[in-house]
Amino acid sequence: MKRKGLLLILSSPSGAGKSTLARRLMDWDPSLRFSVSATTRAPRPGEVEGREYYFKERAAFEAMVSAGEMLEHAEVFGNFYGSPKGPVEAAMAEGRDTIFDIDWQGGQQIRSSSLGRDVVSIFVLPPSIAELDRRLRARAQDSEEVIAGRMAKSRDEISHWAEYDYVIVNHDIDQAFAELLTILQAERMRRDRQPELAGFVRSLNREFETR
Repeated sequence: MKRKGLLLILSSPSGAGKSTLARRLMDWDPSLRFSVSATTRAPRPGEVEGREYYFKERAAFEAMVSAGEMLEHAEVFGNFYGSPKGPVEAAMAEGRDTIFDIDWQGGQQIRSSSLGRDVVSIFVLPPSIAELDRRLRARAQDSEEVIAGRMAKSRDEISHWAEYDYVIVNHDIDQAFAELLTILQAERMRRDRQPELAGFVRSLNREFETR
C-alpha cells in the first residue's frame, strides 16, 4: 500500500555523528531524498544547480519566503539559506521521505510550518563532551580556533534536545544507526501515514459479507 512520505530532521552538535547517520540511511534506502537548500551565495567551482544548492538571486529568494515557499530559512554571513517546500511536497506525494541535516533553529521552523504534522525529529547526542572534542580533533579538518568555536556552540545546541521527538546517544555508530532505523521503520508504519489502509480494511469487511 502506498504511504505518505515524512520529513526526517536530524540535528546534533558538530561531531556527534548526524551527517554519518544520514549518509548511512541513504545508502540503506536509496529512495530517501536529501533536502537540497536554496542559497543566495554564488556557486563555487564544481557546484551544480540542484545538487549542492538551488542558487537564487536575493530578490527571488525573498519572494519565495514571502509566498510561504520556504520551510525554513536563515541569513548566514550576509547570504540567505533555506529549504524549498515544493520538492519536499512532491517527494511526500510519491511516498518518499526527505532527510534534513539542520540545526535546532531550522528544525523549529519546519515543525511550525504547514508540513509540521509530517515531521519526525531526532537529536543525536555525544556520549560525553570529552568524546565530542576527541571526534572533532580526529577528523583533522579544522584549526584549533574552529574546534574551539564548535565546542562553544555545542552547549547551546545540546540545550534544545528536549524539543525533539527522539534522542539517540551515539556511543557507537553501528548501534546508533540501528536505533535510527528502528525509529524510521516504526514511523513509516503509523496509521496516519498509510492513506490506503482504510480502503484495505473495507475490502476485508466485504470479504466477510461474501463468505
